[in-house]
Amino acid sequence: MSNTPSTPSPADSATRAQGTVRTILRIMPWVRPALPRIILGMIVALLAGLVSLGIPIVLQSLVDGPLASGDGAQIWPAALIVLVLGALEAGFIAARRWFVLTPGTQVEATMRNSLYAQLQDLPVAFHDRWQSGQLLSRAMSDLSLIRRWLSFGVVLLVVNVVTILVGFVVLFFWSWQLGIVFLLCSVPLWIYGYVFEHKYSVVARRSQDQQGDLATAVEESVHGIRVLKAFGRGRFSLEKFSRQAEQLRGTEIEKAQAVAGIWLWLLLVPDVAFALCLLGGVWLASSGSLTVGQLFAFFATATVLRFPIESIGFLLSMTFDTRAAIDRIFEVLDEKNSITDPENPRTIAHPEGRLVFDAVHFRYQDSAAQFPDLLDGIELELRPGETMALVGLTSSGKTRLTALTTRLYDVTAGRVLLDGVDIRELSREELRRHIAMAFEDATLFSASVRDNVLLGRPEFAGGGAEADAVLAEALEIAQADFVAELPDGVDTKVGEEGLSLSGGQRQRLALARAIAARPAVLVLDDPLSALDVDTEARVEAGLRRVLARTTALIVAHRPSTVQLADRVALLENGRVTAVGTHSELLASNEHYRFVISSLDDDGIASSQEGVSA
Repeated sequence: MSNTPSTPSPADSATRAQGTVRTILRIMPWVRPALPRIILGMIVALLAGLVSLGIPIVLQSLVDGPLASGDGAQIWPAALIVLVLGALEAGFIAARRWFVLTPGTQVEATMRNSLYAQLQDLPVAFHDRWQSGQLLSRAMSDLSLIRRWLSFGVVLLVVNVVTILVGFVVLFFWSWQLGIVFLLCSVPLWIYGYVFEHKYSVVARRSQDQQGDLATAVEESVHGIRVLKAFGRGRFSLEKFSRQAEQLRGTEIEKAQAVAGIWLWLLLVPDVAFALCLLGGVWLASSGSLTVGQLFAFFATATVLRFPIESIGFLLSMTFDTRAAIDRIFEVLDEKNSITDPENPRTIAHPEGRLVFDAVHFRYQDSAAQFPDLLDGIELELRPGETMALVGLTSSGKTRLTALTTRLYDVTAGRVLLDGVDIRELSREELRRHIAMAFEDATLFSASVRDNVLLGRPEFAGGGAEADAVLAEALEIAQADFVAELPDGVDTKVGEEGLSLSGGQRQRLALARAIAARPAVLVLDDPLSALDVDTEARVEAGLRRVLARTTALIVAHRPSTVQLADRVALLENGRVTAVGTHSELLASNEHYRFVISSLDDDGIASSQEGVSA
């Protein structure tokens, strides 16, 4: 199940429009260290704008002075002043870029680290709901947009608005009549800017969500390329992708049309204002109310203001895009984590490995109340050093029960106890140091075999003789001798998700990873399903050595796996209906005999298929 954020309605957009500044201020904890340099960037950019507004003053003196009197000797000093002012403006612009570029990248990096830390901390239930592409687009595209806005958008937006305000004062200084004309002509810009904010906000958010959906489609097709090719469904996947891409293209066109609308006003209004001011200025100059130099300076000032006015359109669109990006980031950062560490965690100094399920119930948080619990009052005890096999038909609750042991999910009711301590009273780090898991769907990381197997032993990150001994033992027990044949042995990188290896090889490395952790309790969710019968037998022989000193809970889908166990627990519709040895349950429980016969069929099928690593 995925969580695709819904497109905001116009009412939602209006609500967000009222809180644009408030939304943007939410990133202040990350921006605060970079704020001094950003403010300095604004100051030097504003100085550049003020210097540019000073040039028309020099030009007015030049036109009304040397040019009007014909005194050529005074032209060169005025030209030199203009040159100095131009060089000064260029220097301020360069300083602005130097001040703001580095802080923007620092803010992006710290925010990305915070987002990644939140994703690592959130429970598995969150990741069950969210599309990976949506999370990826937030971590990359949205944060990149925030960086560009901090380094460029907000600086120019503030500076250009101030420049426009100061520029209007200068215009009124030259001619209050022409200044009023220019001011009245700018009113439609502010009205349309308000309308633009409401319209653009909806489309910007929809576009960013659709980009996340498209990223998900690409990721799924790349990860599932073998399946698509095997079933000849590449064209189907392409058509589906094309439809999503076309929807995004339509949204981007809608965005472009919205931006084009404000650009129309931003280009048309100044031209109309220039035309009216030109007519009025010529009349005022002819009547003696305005000198030619003042008229020239007025239009030079208006020309300087033209870029700040025209830039407001794309700066506003960037700001609204950033507001949507911040909303999307905080949809993740605001997510409440239901699986947290206690305020005063307990510790287990010398774990024995006694694991108890005490009246355990479990249902998904978003499950409707009328649906029964997936686990309904589980009562089960594993003694220290005991191996317990979990058997049951599909959907009986085996995998969910094992996931509760390391708090991948939390119980809805009841308790899971480790050596008499409720596991919710332990920190998650300590709990997962005492209990290790190996899953049927073995996931490896784009790292070396060594790093993958010793993932649960961070103290061995620097290597060493002890690390090599633990690694060698884990690989030997898991029958992962194929590692020696890899190009760089245990230092060979296995590639993304380990897909360069076979399913059986991945499972054996995942099993070695759980063994290398040397936990008090080892939880195995059918970790041998991809192995052929001979390899499975060798792995089971090695596991017996490990299980002799470790408490183990094993989800069994093969009769041979059941043979590893001291006792067997039978799950039926989310309840433990029988516990005993394999022989006892065969003799006394009809449903157990039926389940075992199903497992037997699976074992025969696997043998016939010869699934080999």
